[in-house]
Amino acid sequence: MLRGAVDVTALVFLREGGARFKLDAAVVRVMGGRAQHDPHALEAGGVLVGRHIRGSRDVVVDLVTEPMPGDRQSRYSFHRSQKPHQRFLDEIWRTSRKTCVYLGEWHTHPERHPSPSSVDLADWRKRLVKDQVDSESMFFVIVGQVETAAWEGFRGTGRLARLEAVQHAPT
Repeated sequence: MLRGAVDVTALVFLREGGARFKLDAAVVRVMGGRAQHDPHALEAGGVLVGRHIRGSRDVVVDLVTEPMPGDRQSRYSFHRSQKPHQRFLDEIWRTSRKTCVYLGEWHTHPERHPSPSSVDLADWRKRLVKDQVDSESMFFVIVGQVETAAWEGFRGTGRLARLEAVQHAPT
């Protein structure tokens, strides 16, 4: 992650079929600020909020929530409280004229190159079944100490696909 960098760029990942999943530079800054570089830093996380780009299969994450009251954090886990994040989502959906929507979840890991734990995988698969989204897929991002990784989960099958980071797009 670009800790302390002044010129943080967006991150772009390649989805199956050639579409892109983009984390806006402001989102990369927020999530990178929560990276667990300190040995006592707690896991952090929240929801991904953004847009499905009309006329394409591209998806852009414009905003993320950060830990809120009711969330539970430890060095090796983050459990998001439903209500405060949902209130944020409802407000953004309303003020964006229904264009910014819930896209998925993000959290940090205290490792250089993050990979999902068995708890993460179970949570993601549960969300693919239970969370209400107007899309065939959801996205999951883990911010490590050096790398940020992303996965796309498919609602019909529960399959998870790691997305390839293809570029650091200029801001």
